[in-house]
Amino acid sequence: MIFKKQDNQPNSKSNPFLGALLFLVSLILLILTGPFGFLYGLLYSLFTKGFRGIGEYLLKIAVSIDQLGNVLMQHLLNALWIKKGGYRFGNRDETISSALGRNKKQGTLTRFGKLIDKILDKLDPNHSLNSIDYYIEPSGGFLDVLAWIHIADNRILCTKSADKDVYYIPGGKREPGESDVQALYREIKEELQVLLDTSSLKFIGIFEAPAHGFQPGMMVRMRCYTGDYDGELCPDSEISEMVWLSYSDRSMVSEVDKLIFDFLNKKGYLK
Repeated sequence: MIFKKQDNQPNSKSNPFLGALLFLVSLILLILTGPFGFLYGLLYSLFTKGFRGIGEYLLKIAVSIDQLGNVLMQHLLNALWIKKGGYRFGNRDETISSALGRNKKQGTLTRFGKLIDKILDKLDPNHSLNSIDYYIEPSGGFLDVLAWIHIADNRILCTKSADKDVYYIPGGKREPGESDVQALYREIKEELQVLLDTSSLKFIGIFEAPAHGFQPGMMVRMRCYTGDYDGELCPDSEISEMVWLSYSDRSMVSEVDKLIFDFLNKKGYLK
């Protein structure tokens, strides 16, 4: 898995004429300067890090080519490798293997897609699953949300809104320009009327699953934190119910929360 350090940035609108022009410029530059840059890169890597440096350099190129293929062949791969409602290929910041792995987890690969995945597994066991990249550029197929995990007596705090049919771990979506901490602090204050101690927040992990209540193919990516708070827990007007759930209540929460329940249960925090 290749982790990227930059923060998520929203998609920008594209100008079709500008896109065509930039494509031609980039193609010309690649043809004219690519071979020289590649040769220099090989020599630089060899003399600075030896053969290990060459391997690292070639791996970066391989990943970039894979990302290019994910965009270049997106429509063909969407038609041949995935079922209706599957996670779609085409994110410019993601590799083909990563998108393949997401569909494998969802069970939305076609027979052809499963065959490709098996071939890759022969070369590199669990290749597509290990290639899933959780730091890709957000797209219209993802809901980017945050969650606060608060456990007491082996039970986890969950809430439910009046218009929902399942319970959720408290949290919500970020607003433009907000960091994880800022968004989570605001959401918990709005939902439960307590103030998170931001200095105590600890990152737990990132979990992905089909988004509950949305059209097929929509995914939710949940970044989870735990930490202390000040005040008395009290549901806001938009929250109809606040409960403490055990692992046996797993069926009462959304798909992504079920993954979190499993994770916490394996760690011994939720029983």
